[in-house]
Amino acid sequence: MFATLAGKALVPVGLAVTGFMVVCCLILYSVIREDFHRSEIVYASNLADTILKSTRYAMHKSDRDTLATIIRNVGEQRGVDHIRIFNKKGIVRFSAKPGELDRQVDKNAEGCIVCHQGAVPVTNLGTMQQARTFRNPDGLDVIAITAPIYNEPDCSSAACHVHLPGQKILGTLDIGLSRAEHARSLAMLRIQMIIFTIMSLIITIGGVTALLRKNLFLPVQRMRNYADISTEKNDAPDPPSH
Repeated sequence: MFATLAGKALVPVGLAVTGFMVVCCLILYSVIREDFHRSEIVYASNLADTILKSTRYAMHKSDRDTLATIIRNVGEQRGVDHIRIFNKKGIVRFSAKPGELDRQVDKNAEGCIVCHQGAVPVTNLGTMQQARTFRNPDGLDVIAITAPIYNEPDCSSAACHVHLPGQKILGTLDIGLSRAEHARSLAMLRIQMIIFTIMSLIITIGGVTALLRKNLFLPVQRMRNYADISTEKNDAPDPPSH
């Protein structure tokens, strides 16, 4: 009897708790993954902005050696997949990878088509629109930021430059960061959620079992035992009369 009642009571509870926990964990995981992705974009965007500010002085002085050194040093940092600066024509002028120098960038590539899909290139993009994710030739996930280099007044007025004040974009900084750490964090999060779900299920089923045993199964069992004893007494033969 106990096994029958336990099965009928615990199976629906177990299924309900499992379904609820799985749905909650999926929703939570989706929210956290999206938040991680936004944090990646913000970090890459801030890094690109820092690099642009760090190279501004070298650009004003037309110091190509210093600019190349900065780009190369940044490219050697852990987690940096690539970093390059190309001019308005899409030709790579500076890169952490020497093999990319003087190469023409494909304007139909994923990182360029957003700005060049129309007849007139777009000059202003939001942080999220500048970001893109892809797999590099080594099969690794990369998140990249494309940051335009704007023609500010101190650029067009510099003695060593020939940029006209009406030219809005001088070039573009493209930096890509490895998503390996991001993938490891999400993998660890998935494992933790699975462990949490299993532990919650075990604790819930154990608590429900204890409550049912104390408040239902044991009283029912005592009633049944009492009924069996009463039945045995009623069925017992009467003592012989003298």
